[in-house]
Amino acid sequence: MGSGRTLKFALCEVLQFAGMCVPLFVVMQRFAIIVAKVKSVRQPTTDGGAAYWLIVASSIAYVTSTALLVWVPLKYMLFVKKKFLVGKRKWRPVALVYVILSTLPCFAFLIASSEVQIRNNLKHDTFTELPVSLVLFCLICIDIVERIRHCRLTGQANDLERDADIPTTVLTNVEQVASGTPATPAAAAATDPAAAPTTPGQQSEKDQNSAGSRSEANGIVSGFPGNQGRQFSISGMSSRSASMTAQYHVSPYAYTGPLRFLCASDARAEMFVESFLFWMDTVEMVRSAGHPALFFSGWVFPIYIFSYLSCLRLVAMPHSPLLSSLGVALQDLPFLFIRIGLIAFFGFITPLLYLMKNLLVCLAFIYFNFMTKLRIFNTERMFFG
Repeated sequence: MGSGRTLKFALCEVLQFAGMCVPLFVVMQRFAIIVAKVKSVRQPTTDGGAAYWLIVASSIAYVTSTALLVWVPLKYMLFVKKKFLVGKRKWRPVALVYVILSTLPCFAFLIASSEVQIRNNLKHDTFTELPVSLVLFCLICIDIVERIRHCRLTGQANDLERDADIPTTVLTNVEQVASGTPATPAAAAATDPAAAPTTPGQQSEKDQNSAGSRSEANGIVSGFPGNQGRQFSISGMSSRSASMTAQYHVSPYAYTGPLRFLCASDARAEMFVESFLFWMDTVEMVRSAGHPALFFSGWVFPIYIFSYLSCLRLVAMPHSPLLSSLGVALQDLPFLFIRIGLIAFFGFITPLLYLMKNLLVCLAFIYFNFMTKLRIFNTERMFFG
């Protein structure tokens, strides 16, 4: 068992380090080719090989220094001094360091490559598919490794460790419900004061209260046992559902027929799907920057800058209640204005579907989290409150 844990630990560390190094080497090597091409065009008698190898050597020196000075000490503090950086597990320091040390330089060199070619009237390389297929894929792999390293890779879903950071959409809320009925009124009174024997007057009052229970606006259910006027919102439901430790997919509609294998479900497999879906909007935005009309224009700056800001969502834990507001502030709202500008100047160079997604997500977040608290939108409180 110990050897298996050691092997998984080594595999996760190798994958994370490779995910940090490979995009940097590839992007800076392509940037070195552009610089060498520019030098050979501006000065035909000058060999651009010196500039090429200087940039390549600089990339190797950068990766080596960051690995020795930042990456290795960070890993040491995480695994030896576990409570030093993690704290209450509200954020992921490894993801933050990766976004700063790897994703930020990659996007910076992509912007620099565009600017160098624009200033020298050269259209040599638009880095087609490189940012999407390599840079963001490594970012997704870092996210997957950070989440899957806390759970076992063998056994059934019930063998998942208790601290696995795997969100789920199956359970939204779990209330502790007492099973069975107390045998005597005294036992009922001991477990639930509301179940104690009541007089006829108290019974009629209780009936009126239960009859008056109603669903109010903004998801508040008054008079419902165990609810106590709890408010539900988009961000609240997602954070509570993702933070439940009982995340094992036990469907109440379990099928036991001959085709039951079609109902197979495992949280570890669904984690891969959710990780890719989490980045689809950023992937599409970065993909649009590879279009020649955009790459050789000033629009490449806001596209890569705000795409990088959307990558900062990776720092928050999957069950963090900040993910909802971070998604709107760092992704949907900036992407909405960028896509409106792109469609206005370049036509439908970005799909209209993503524009509608950004618009509806922003409107839903504002309406359900803020506007429903206003009295004008709380109609039942106006009539019953």
